[in-house]
Amino acid sequence: MSQLGTLKHAYLSYFSQPATDRVIYRLIDKHPVRSILELGVGDAVRAERMISLASRQQADVELRYIGIDLFEDRPAGAPQIALKQAYLQLRQQNVKVRLVPGDPLEALTRIANEITGIDLVVVAGDQEPASMARAWMFLPRMVHGETIFLAQAVDPQGRLGDFAPLTRQQVDELACQGGRRRRLAA
Repeated sequence: MSQLGTLKHAYLSYFSQPATDRVIYRLIDKHPVRSILELGVGDAVRAERMISLASRQQADVELRYIGIDLFEDRPAGAPQIALKQAYLQLRQQNVKVRLVPGDPLEALTRIANEITGIDLVVVAGDQEPASMARAWMFLPRMVHGETIFLAQAVDPQGRLGDFAPLTRQQVDELACQGGRRRRLAA
């Protein structure tokens, strides 16, 4: 990694804003990833930074990025970006970008059987809770044994907190709960 790359990594890992994203950047440095699934792209700055860091770590491997977001349909006041603008912003050399519009449940319903081998799953805290609760059941088929899951905490007042890792057992429990809810609703 060049000196400029090292400085950029240090900035992103310890000084970038929002501070809640720093744990993601440090994790990418410790665990190189080839594929990222992000639920909640927001303004795409975090995605752009994750792609940049992952590309530096795995320069000779094509990186995959899948972003799920409401894009233009996000509520007023929420960070948003148009689908086309996000694609242009995230498209970089040696990176395969796929953006899927919709809430987590409807988007994962469409792509869960097409996408496998995800190394890093990032779930933003601004996702609609009911949709996300049911969407967890699709994630286990998209990942492998070494996949890292990060979910953003949300406090009772609705403020977004830090990203925290989830164990595979926690993800499997969330997936089972989502499947149970779906059967009860039917």
